[in-house]
Amino acid sequence: MRRVVFNQKGGVGKSSITVNLAAISANRGQKTLVIDLDPQCNSTHYLLGDDSDKPELDIYNFFDSTLSFQLNKVAGADYCYATQFKNLDIIPSNPNLGDLQSKLESKHKIYKLRELLDELAEQYDAIYIDTPPAFNFFSLSALCAADRCLIPFDCDEFARQALYSLLHNIQETREDHNESLLLEGIVVNQFQPRASLPQKIIDSLVEQDLPVLQSKIPASVKMKESHMVAKPLINFAPKHKLTESFVDLFDELSK
Repeated sequence: MRRVVFNQKGGVGKSSITVNLAAISANRGQKTLVIDLDPQCNSTHYLLGDDSDKPELDIYNFFDSTLSFQLNKVAGADYCYATQFKNLDIIPSNPNLGDLQSKLESKHKIYKLRELLDELAEQYDAIYIDTPPAFNFFSLSALCAADRCLIPFDCDEFARQALYSLLHNIQETREDHNESLLLEGIVVNQFQPRASLPQKIIDSLVEQDLPVLQSKIPASVKMKESHMVAKPLINFAPKHKLTESFVDLFDELSK
Protein backbone atom coordinates (compact mmCIF):
# COMPACT_ATOMS: atom_id res chain seq x y z
CA MET A 1 0.00 0.00 0.00
CA ARG A 2 1.33 3.43 -0.99
CA ARG A 3 -0.68 6.34 0.37
CA VAL A 4 0.02 9.98 -0.44
CA VAL A 5 -1.44 12.65 1.85
CA PHE A 6 -1.95 15.67 -0.39
CA ASN A 7 -3.40 19.14 -0.31
CA GLN A 8 -2.17 22.26 -2.10
CA LYS A 9 -3.13 24.36 0.93
CA GLY A 10 -0.83 24.70 3.92
CA GLY A 11 -1.83 24.24 7.53
CA VAL A 12 -4.37 21.47 6.94
CA GLY A 13 -2.52 18.78 8.90
CA LYS A 14 -0.79 16.76 6.17
CA SER A 15 2.23 15.91 8.27
CA SER A 16 0.22 15.14 11.42
CA ILE A 17 -2.11 12.84 9.51
CA THR A 18 0.71 11.16 7.61
CA VAL A 19 2.77 10.42 10.70
CA ASN A 20 -0.09 9.34 12.95
CA LEU A 21 -1.61 6.95 10.40
CA ALA A 22 1.85 5.52 9.70
CA ALA A 23 2.48 5.09 13.44
CA ILE A 24 -0.78 3.17 13.85
CA SER A 25 0.21 0.98 10.91
CA ALA A 26 3.56 0.24 12.55
CA ASN A 27 1.90 -0.32 15.94
CA ARG A 28 -0.25 -3.02 14.33
CA GLY A 29 2.78 -4.89 13.13
CA GLN A 30 3.12 -3.61 9.58
CA LYS A 31 6.59 -2.64 8.42
CA THR A 32 5.94 1.00 7.56
CA LEU A 33 7.86 3.79 5.82
CA VAL A 34 7.23 7.54 5.83
CA ILE A 35 8.66 9.62 2.97
CA ASP A 36 8.91 13.34 3.72
CA LEU A 37 8.77 15.41 0.53
CA ASP A 38 8.13 18.74 2.25
CA PRO A 39 11.16 21.08 2.63
CA GLN A 40 9.60 22.25 5.91
CA CYS A 41 10.59 18.79 7.23
CA ASN A 42 7.64 18.55 9.64
CA SER A 43 7.25 14.77 9.39
CA THR A 44 11.01 14.38 9.79
CA HIS A 45 11.06 16.44 13.00
CA TYR A 46 7.90 14.73 14.27
CA LEU A 47 9.46 11.28 14.05
CA LEU A 48 13.12 12.02 14.71
CA GLY A 49 13.02 14.99 17.06
CA ASP A 50 16.54 16.08 18.00
CA ASP A 51 17.94 13.32 15.77
CA SER A 52 16.47 14.88 12.61
CA ASP A 53 19.90 16.08 11.45
CA LYS A 54 21.67 12.75 12.01
CA PRO A 55 20.75 10.72 8.88
CA GLU A 56 23.56 10.87 6.32
CA LEU A 57 21.18 10.33 3.40
CA ASP A 58 17.77 11.88 2.82
CA ILE A 59 15.27 12.51 0.03
CA TYR A 60 17.43 15.38 -1.28
CA ASN A 61 20.31 12.97 -1.80
CA PHE A 62 18.02 10.56 -3.61
CA PHE A 63 16.69 13.09 -6.10
CA ASP A 64 20.14 14.64 -6.55
CA SER A 65 21.51 11.20 -7.43
CA THR A 66 18.99 10.90 -10.28
CA LEU A 67 20.55 13.94 -11.97
CA SER A 68 23.96 12.34 -12.43
CA PHE A 69 25.28 8.97 -13.51
CA GLN A 70 26.73 7.10 -10.55
CA LEU A 71 28.96 4.07 -10.94
CA ASN A 72 28.24 2.99 -7.35
CA LYS A 73 24.51 3.49 -7.10
CA VAL A 74 23.12 3.83 -3.59
CA ALA A 75 20.53 1.21 -2.73
CA GLY A 76 17.02 2.43 -1.97
CA ALA A 77 17.16 0.96 1.53
CA ASP A 78 20.15 3.19 2.35
CA TYR A 79 17.88 6.25 2.29
CA CYS A 80 15.59 4.72 4.91
CA TYR A 81 16.30 5.65 8.53
CA ALA A 82 14.96 3.71 11.50
CA THR A 83 12.98 5.73 14.05
CA GLN A 84 12.73 4.91 17.75
CA PHE A 85 9.37 3.30 17.06
CA LYS A 86 9.19 -0.39 16.15
CA ASN A 87 8.39 -1.13 12.48
CA LEU A 88 8.53 2.57 11.55
CA ASP A 89 11.19 4.04 9.22
CA ILE A 90 11.50 7.37 7.44
CA ILE A 91 13.23 8.85 4.43
CA PRO A 92 13.88 12.31 5.87
CA SER A 93 13.39 15.57 4.03
CA ASN A 94 15.86 18.43 3.63
CA PRO A 95 15.28 22.21 3.71
CA ASN A 96 17.21 22.50 0.43
CA LEU A 97 14.99 20.08 -1.45
CA GLY A 98 13.27 22.85 -3.42
CA ASP A 99 16.61 23.87 -4.95
CA LEU A 100 16.49 20.73 -7.12
CA GLN A 101 13.02 21.26 -8.53
CA SER A 102 13.85 23.08 -11.79
CA LYS A 103 16.66 20.64 -12.60
CA LEU A 104 14.46 17.63 -11.94
CA GLU A 105 11.66 19.07 -14.08
CA SER A 106 13.99 19.84 -16.99
CA LYS A 107 15.42 16.31 -16.86
CA HIS A 108 11.93 14.71 -16.72
CA LYS A 109 12.58 12.81 -13.48
CA ILE A 110 8.92 12.62 -12.51
CA TYR A 111 8.85 8.81 -12.22
CA LYS A 112 12.02 8.37 -10.17
CA LEU A 113 10.15 8.25 -6.87
CA ARG A 114 7.90 5.52 -8.26
CA GLU A 115 11.01 3.53 -9.19
CA LEU A 116 12.33 3.93 -5.65
CA LEU A 117 9.07 2.68 -4.18
CA ASP A 118 9.09 -0.28 -6.56
CA GLU A 119 12.56 -1.12 -5.25
CA LEU A 120 11.38 -0.89 -1.63
CA ALA A 121 8.09 -2.75 -2.17
CA GLU A 122 9.24 -6.06 -0.68
CA GLN A 123 10.67 -4.38 2.44
CA TYR A 124 7.57 -2.44 3.51
CA ASP A 125 3.91 -3.34 3.98
CA ALA A 126 2.83 0.30 3.93
CA ILE A 127 4.36 3.52 2.61
CA TYR A 128 3.06 6.97 3.54
CA ILE A 129 4.11 10.06 1.60
CA ASP A 130 3.94 13.57 3.05
CA THR A 131 3.82 16.33 0.43
CA PRO A 132 4.55 20.08 0.26
CA PRO A 133 1.63 22.55 0.27
CA ALA A 134 1.76 23.06 -3.50
CA PHE A 135 1.08 21.20 -6.72
CA ASN A 136 4.69 21.00 -7.85
CA PHE A 137 7.25 18.45 -9.03
CA PHE A 138 7.46 16.71 -5.65
CA SER A 139 3.72 16.40 -5.02
CA LEU A 140 3.20 15.23 -8.61
CA SER A 141 5.98 12.65 -8.15
CA ALA A 142 4.13 11.39 -5.07
CA LEU A 143 0.83 11.16 -6.94
CA CYS A 144 2.57 9.24 -9.72
CA ALA A 145 4.16 6.84 -7.22
CA ALA A 146 1.19 6.18 -4.92
CA ASP A 147 -1.83 3.91 -5.33
CA ARG A 148 -4.02 5.84 -2.84
CA CYS A 149 -4.58 9.52 -2.14
CA LEU A 150 -5.98 11.01 1.06
CA ILE A 151 -6.98 14.69 1.17
CA PRO A 152 -6.88 16.54 4.52
CA PHE A 153 -9.45 19.34 4.67
CA ASP A 154 -10.09 22.11 7.16
CA CYS A 155 -13.64 23.45 7.20
CA ASP A 156 -13.04 26.85 5.67
CA GLU A 157 -14.67 28.51 2.67
CA PHE A 158 -11.31 29.26 1.04
CA ALA A 159 -10.34 25.62 1.52
CA ARG A 160 -13.62 24.51 -0.07
CA GLN A 161 -12.98 26.64 -3.15
CA ALA A 162 -9.39 25.36 -3.43
CA LEU A 163 -10.64 21.78 -3.16
CA TYR A 164 -12.11 21.82 -6.67
CA SER A 165 -8.75 22.72 -8.22
CA LEU A 166 -7.08 20.03 -6.14
CA LEU A 167 -9.54 17.36 -7.27
CA HIS A 168 -9.00 18.43 -10.89
CA ASN A 169 -5.23 18.02 -10.50
CA ILE A 170 -5.65 14.55 -9.04
CA GLN A 171 -7.96 13.51 -11.86
CA GLU A 172 -5.56 14.88 -14.47
CA THR A 173 -2.66 13.06 -12.83
CA ARG A 174 -4.65 9.82 -12.89
CA GLU A 175 -5.41 10.23 -16.59
CA ASP A 176 -1.92 11.28 -17.66
CA HIS A 177 0.46 9.51 -15.28
CA ASN A 178 -1.09 6.96 -12.90
CA GLU A 179 -4.36 5.31 -13.83
CA SER A 180 -4.26 3.10 -10.72
CA LEU A 181 -4.38 6.07 -8.31
CA LEU A 182 -7.40 5.77 -6.02
CA LEU A 183 -8.91 8.83 -4.35
CA GLU A 184 -9.66 7.37 -0.91
CA GLY A 185 -11.48 10.38 0.41
CA ILE A 186 -11.48 13.74 2.13
CA VAL A 187 -10.72 13.71 5.85
CA VAL A 188 -11.96 16.66 7.87
CA ASN A 189 -9.25 17.91 10.23
CA GLN A 190 -9.48 20.27 13.21
CA PHE A 191 -13.21 19.53 13.33
CA GLN A 192 -15.34 21.49 15.81
CA PRO A 193 -18.63 19.58 16.23
CA ARG A 194 -20.37 22.41 18.10
CA ALA A 195 -19.72 25.01 15.40
CA SER A 196 -22.35 25.35 12.70
CA LEU A 197 -20.18 26.57 9.80
CA PRO A 198 -17.95 23.47 9.56
CA GLN A 199 -21.00 21.20 9.40
CA LYS A 200 -22.60 23.37 6.71
CA ILE A 201 -19.45 23.12 4.58
CA ILE A 202 -19.28 19.35 5.10
CA ASP A 203 -22.94 18.99 4.15
CA SER A 204 -22.34 20.97 0.94
CA LEU A 205 -19.50 18.63 -0.02
CA VAL A 206 -21.61 15.57 0.67
CA GLU A 207 -24.47 17.01 -1.41
CA GLN A 208 -22.03 17.25 -4.32
CA ASP A 209 -21.20 13.54 -3.90
CA LEU A 210 -17.62 14.28 -2.91
CA PRO A 211 -15.97 11.44 -0.95
CA VAL A 212 -16.04 12.89 2.58
CA LEU A 213 -14.97 10.25 5.09
CA GLN A 214 -17.06 9.49 8.17
CA SER A 215 -14.07 9.73 10.50
CA LYS A 216 -13.16 13.28 11.51
CA ILE A 217 -10.12 14.56 13.37
CA PRO A 218 -11.13 16.92 16.20
CA ALA A 219 -9.18 19.99 17.27
CA SER A 220 -7.04 19.27 20.34
CA VAL A 221 -3.96 20.68 22.04
CA LYS A 222 -2.80 17.08 22.44
CA MET A 223 -1.59 17.19 18.83
CA LYS A 224 0.80 20.06 19.56
CA GLU A 225 1.98 18.26 22.66
CA SER A 226 2.82 15.17 20.61
CA HIS A 227 4.73 17.35 18.15
CA MET A 228 6.71 18.85 21.01
CA VAL A 229 7.85 15.49 22.39
CA ALA A 230 8.29 14.01 18.87
CA LYS A 231 5.98 11.08 19.54
CA PRO A 232 2.98 10.05 17.43
CA LEU A 233 -0.27 9.92 19.37
CA ILE A 234 -0.50 6.12 19.44
CA ASN A 235 2.83 6.12 21.31
CA PHE A 236 2.28 9.32 23.30
CA ALA A 237 -1.35 9.12 24.41
CA PRO A 238 -2.88 5.86 23.15
CA LYS A 239 -6.17 6.26 25.06
CA HIS A 240 -6.80 9.92 24.26
CA LYS A 241 -9.90 10.88 22.27
CA LEU A 242 -7.76 12.39 19.51
CA THR A 243 -5.79 9.16 19.18
CA GLU A 244 -9.02 7.21 18.96
CA SER A 245 -10.17 9.42 16.10
CA PHE A 246 -7.01 8.53 14.17
CA VAL A 247 -7.58 4.83 14.90
CA ASP A 248 -11.13 5.19 13.57
CA LEU A 249 -9.76 6.87 10.43
CA PHE A 250 -7.17 4.13 9.98
CA ASP A 251 -9.83 1.44 10.30
CA GLU A 252 -12.16 3.23 7.89
CA LEU A 253 -9.40 3.44 5.30
CA SER A 254 -8.54 -0.22 5.85
CA LYS A 255 -12.01 -1.51 4.98
